Amino acid sequence: MRATLESPPDHVCSAFGGRDGDAEPMPGTTAWRYADLVLKPVVDKSRTLWTARALEAVDEPGLRVAKPVRSSDGRWVVGGWSANRFVSGTAEHRYDEVVHTAVKLHRATAGLPRPDFLGRRTDLEALADKLAWGEADMPLDENKGGRWFEVLAGSRRPVKLPDQVVHGELLAGVLFDGDAAPGIVDFVPYYRPGEWGAAIVAVDALAWGGATIDLLERWAHLPEWPQLLLRAVLFRLAANALDPRSTRAAHDGLRAAARDVSAVL
Repeated sequence: MRATLESPPDHVCSAFGGRDGDAEPMPGTTAWRYADLVLKPVVDKSRTLWTARALEAVDEPGLRVAKPVRSSDGRWVVGGWSANRFVSGTAEHRYDEVVHTAVKLHRATAGLPRPDFLGRRTDLEALADKLAWGEADMPLDENKGGRWFEVLAGSRRPVKLPDQVVHGELLAGVLFDGDAAPGIVDFVPYYRPGEWGAAIVAVDALAWGGATIDLLERWAHLPEWPQLLLRAVLFRLAANALDPRSTRAAHDGLRAAARDVSAVL
C-alpha cells in the first residue's frame, strides 16, 4: 500500500521536466500531477511503451488526448515511471458522446499494428475476449453469467469487419470538462473490429450506467451493430463469470444488458 502513495523520485521528475515540490497525488490513482504533467508508475513496460506510441500517433479533431511525454534523453520510461500531459475532466453519464468518441478514436487508430504483447496475455479479460469471439471454450459459472452466455452464444454469426487496435474500456476512460472535447488519458488495447469498442460502451452503459435500449437503437446504423453488441455482452458475461471478485450487483446489471441485446438481435 505504501508504494502506491510514494511520489516519483527527484531524478524522475527532473527527467520529464517536473519541478520538485509541485507534486500532488491524483485521487483514486497511483499517478502524481505536476502542473500540466502527470507521472504514473509503470506496471507493464511493454504496454506502457505501446500506449505511449499509440497516443502519440492519435491526431483526431474533437478529441483531447493525453499526449505522452519523453524524458530529456528521449525515453518513455525512466526509473519505472512514465509521463503524459494532464487532461482535465471526469467520467460522466454522457453515453451517446462516449459512443461517438469511440467511433472517432477508432477511426484514428485503424492503421496501428497489432501490439505484440496481446498474444502473451493470460489474464481473465484476455480469456473472456477469446470466449466471446468463439476462439476458446470452457464452462462458466451459471450463477455469475454463464447461463446468459450459453443462451446468447448460439446467436453468433460471422463478423466480416476488419480487425484493428480497439480500446476496450472507454466508458470510464473518457473525461468530460464542460463543453470541452472528450478527453482520452489511457488505452486498453484489444484487436477487434473498431465498432466493437462502441458496442462495449453501450453494453457497459446498459449494465451499470442506467442507460436504456434506446441507446442501442440510436447507434443501429453502425456496421454489424447487433453482432458486435452480442460479442460485447458475451465478453462482459464471461469476464464476470471468471472473476472471483465479481458481485451480485454486477451480475444483475449484465442480465439486464443481455436481455436488451437479445431484443435487437
